[in-house]
Amino acid sequence: MSDLRTSGTAPSGLACSSDHDSGGNAVTSTDFLAAHAAADPDGRAVIDGDRTLTRRELNELVNRYGHVLRAADVRAGEKVLWVGQNSAEVVAINHAARKVGAVCVPMNYRLAPDEAEYVIDNCDAAVVLFDIEQTDQLEPIHDRCDRVREWHAFRLRGRAVPHWARDLDAAAEQAPTTEPEVVGEDPAAGTTMIYTSGTTGKPKGTVRRTSPRSAANAMAFVQLVGWVPTDVYLSTGPLYHSAPLGFMVAVQQIGGSVVIQRHFDPEEWLRLVQEHGVTTSFSAPTPIRRVVDLPEEVRARYDTSSMQRLIANAAPWPFELKKKYVERINDWSLIEVYGSTELGVNTILLPDEQMRKPGSCGRPLPGVEIELIDDEGNVVTEPHQPGEVYVRSDATFAAYYKDPEKYDANRRGEFLTVGDIAYWDEEGFLYICDRKSDMIISGGVNIYPAEIEAVLVAHPAIADAAVFGIPDDEWGEAVHAVVSTYDGQPVGYEDVAAFCREHLAGYKVPRSLELIDEIPRSASGKILKRQLREPHWAGRSSKVG
Repeated sequence: MSDLRTSGTAPSGLACSSDHDSGGNAVTSTDFLAAHAAADPDGRAVIDGDRTLTRRELNELVNRYGHVLRAADVRAGEKVLWVGQNSAEVVAINHAARKVGAVCVPMNYRLAPDEAEYVIDNCDAAVVLFDIEQTDQLEPIHDRCDRVREWHAFRLRGRAVPHWARDLDAAAEQAPTTEPEVVGEDPAAGTTMIYTSGTTGKPKGTVRRTSPRSAANAMAFVQLVGWVPTDVYLSTGPLYHSAPLGFMVAVQQIGGSVVIQRHFDPEEWLRLVQEHGVTTSFSAPTPIRRVVDLPEEVRARYDTSSMQRLIANAAPWPFELKKKYVERINDWSLIEVYGSTELGVNTILLPDEQMRKPGSCGRPLPGVEIELIDDEGNVVTEPHQPGEVYVRSDATFAAYYKDPEKYDANRRGEFLTVGDIAYWDEEGFLYICDRKSDMIISGGVNIYPAEIEAVLVAHPAIADAAVFGIPDDEWGEAVHAVVSTYDGQPVGYEDVAAFCREHLAGYKVPRSLELIDEIPRSASGKILKRQLREPHWAGRSSKVG
């Protein structure tokens, strides 16, 4: 997406395991994975390296994992957290949690241990499922996460299970392949919770629920994009993000298959597209930039004509990048959407509009109402006049977990906002021009300055700090820190970066450092970040990367 708030989101309401009657009550129905397995048991479902799971094998693996969760006494509405890089196991875990009615909570595998501890504790995870490669992330904190009943490791590949965990795959081999049951009744059953940081620096769980109306809106979006049961989806982004995961599930629900790319590599991406006839994917700007910037002789080795629907998302795609994609990949597949984990998919810009509407993220989707509100609280009706984006639809999120005040602060009646600033043109196309919040999006990943600033001021030499995004040709934005020191003592970038790495995930560490005598603040003490940012963004029409 031209998403300025989160890593992106897929349409809400697709991943349901039950239907509803006219009164909105849940009724039993065949799970979509089970239905596809029954209709075409030998059809390919997931390709992960040299491993291919048929529809029957995928559904059986999902069911086995579901029975392992039930053996751990996971009940409807309880939280099941998973962490790991892309894999067939991760795909199956998400569906297993859904089938037993659990609230599935993906966690960023790049979080530092202390950050991971906060998410695990805050979401009240009952069970944690982790790729064995994440042992170092969880080893220091497992004994501090008191609410977790069981830890299960997967993808061992010959590695030993930590003494505090169990072997998920070994347990699954002993589990039945029948459909697992949902035990207990909870209105949160089957929902998802994606963590997205708040302006205070602490991550917040964004709770999304499905309903008959949100499901109908989601299917309208599927039809608009043009997904079909023969689609082949490539996981260009990490599946802990809502958009790569959600769009994947959308394709699976209508009968499509999935190709897993565990670690992104641009030439490997091209090879996978050609070898498996990939027809659809989601991507932030950075991966595709690396693909289109490969030498022409490398790109010429691969046929990308199978690609029909490439969803542009997670951060703004610069117009120059779009032009390169159209010229070097194809001119019929690029679809841009704007939205957020909180508010769902809000606008869409179709392939034939990409070159005609540079800078736009499209027009509102059916069922989505967007209002722009100016600083006086009035609805903006004139073209090219900026206002804060407020959205009303059946796909917006239900709550910030344990933070109702934050949810209410972002409401205006039935409309919700995530703080983006935009304007309309004369034809009703939306253009995002700034962020009201200080959030940075670098390579499609959300980074919140308050969290980094709190670490910087803990450095013994740093008295005050301000963090914001500056333009970066590859990543869209790069993390830049401005600091003042006690008594003007010198401090070097390498020292500060090393200090930050002890407390933050690597992608949050500032890429550049600036020393000034005093951080400018308003009379109320608020950092004047617009003043600090302006020189770096001078000459650009948009203040986002």
